[in-house]
Amino acid sequence: MPFLLRAAIVGGGAYAVGKHMQRSRDQNAAQNQQINELQNQQSQQAQQAAPAAPAGDEDSYKQLTQLKSLLDQGVLTQAEFDAQKQKILQGM
Repeated sequence: MPFLLRAAIVGGGAYAVGKHMQRSRDQNAAQNQQINELQNQQSQQAQQAAPAAPAGDEDSYKQLTQLKSLLDQGVLTQAEFDAQKQKILQGM
């Protein structure tokens, strides 16, 4: 009887340790999956945000068009036009 009792205790302890290790592995796997999902979401958001840049180009185009109109009307000198144009182009 003592041998069977000792075997049962050792077997039960090994079972408990095995279950604990499995839970740890499952938690790690779940955390890794969540991390991967978050990284994928961030990557998708970054890709969606990237096309917003041309809007600045559109604004710059409008500013340049208005600036040219002012030059043509004689409101600005060529030097003033060139200086403002350079500022707009550097901001792109």
